[in-house]
Amino acid sequence: MSLGRHRRVWLGKRVPKAVLGGVASALVLAATAITVTALTARQSTQEPVTKATQPQPQTTLPTPPTTARSQSPPAMRSDGSYAVGITTLSITEPGGAGGTTDRSLPTAVFYPGQESATGEAAGVQPDRSHAPYPLLVFSQGYDLSVQAYSTLLSDWASAGFVVAAPTYPHTDPGDPGALDENDIIYHPSDLRYVITAVIDDVGVPRSLLSGLIDANEIGVVGHSDGADVSLAVAANTCCQDPRVKATAILSGAELASFSGHYVLSDGAPLLVVQGNADTINRPMCSAQIYDAAGPDKYYLDLLGASHEPPYADPGPDQQIVARVTTDFFDGELSGQTAALAALATDGNVGGRSSLTATAVAPQAGGPCPGAPS
Repeated sequence: MSLGRHRRVWLGKRVPKAVLGGVASALVLAATAITVTALTARQSTQEPVTKATQPQPQTTLPTPPTTARSQSPPAMRSDGSYAVGITTLSITEPGGAGGTTDRSLPTAVFYPGQESATGEAAGVQPDRSHAPYPLLVFSQGYDLSVQAYSTLLSDWASAGFVVAAPTYPHTDPGDPGALDENDIIYHPSDLRYVITAVIDDVGVPRSLLSGLIDANEIGVVGHSDGADVSLAVAANTCCQDPRVKATAILSGAELASFSGHYVLSDGAPLLVVQGNADTINRPMCSAQIYDAAGPDKYYLDLLGASHEPPYADPGPDQQIVARVTTDFFDGELSGQTAALAALATDGNVGGRSSLTATAVAPQAGGPCPGAPS
């Protein structure tokens, strides 16, 4: 029996989409840009040694806070104005998967960059004029490649985030024979390890990412099984990481396969996104997460949307997801109060989406398959 919920039915090989001047091809071209090799044994606070070689709109949102952080964030260009660069970290987690085998965690990193003469994402130099940037770590769904989400990941990088997207073992459709959804029980530890490896690389002199990330502004975001993993790292006692300051769950659920229990009532700020026509991750799964969470929390209801298109297919729904998640992370990580105020406008789109911050999600309740009873 699968420990995950086997959300996706394999229908054949996905045809990669062309995005942002060759971002898709850059995932391959940049594979040797940076190598991160961990030399220490895996511990609860893993710290690798790194080496770099280079409907009905709702208006019930609460009034956003009127006071900024004690230390104002640096001025940034408007959302979406950065060129997007991409590189890959080759991360090896020693003694992973129960301490028996090393785990390979190749991680695509999208970052705000300067305009490139070639137009290729692999040749874009980081824009350090507004660094450091918040870090978002994205976890992909089972049987979906990181490349499938390239447009969404690029949107975040263009808006001023560094986005790290690991490929977990046994999840990539590029190797169908190795697919194993049961491996999900190890992915929260993988995610925590990736956070440590990326932050460590930022401190390496002359690394491409050197000085580019603010280690105090880390958010996690994931889709489907990847959302389950992100939620576990944000709010499950099995693997909670205090470095995570905000979480976005895209069609995700609590998962009984993880040990520990969920502590959402006093967790980090939370955004839950759900298509109300999703038959794979049913709306009651997202509603369960949202209803258990304390403030600050937001629920984006995508009207008539199914499981994958709002996140993997460019179009109006994905644009709404990109804008709302950007507003959320700008507000909760970067302290931009104007971004929180923009949530109501960007999330309430007639006939397509509705955003609320009320106590209970606008979805029928009921048991969520695979969630703790």
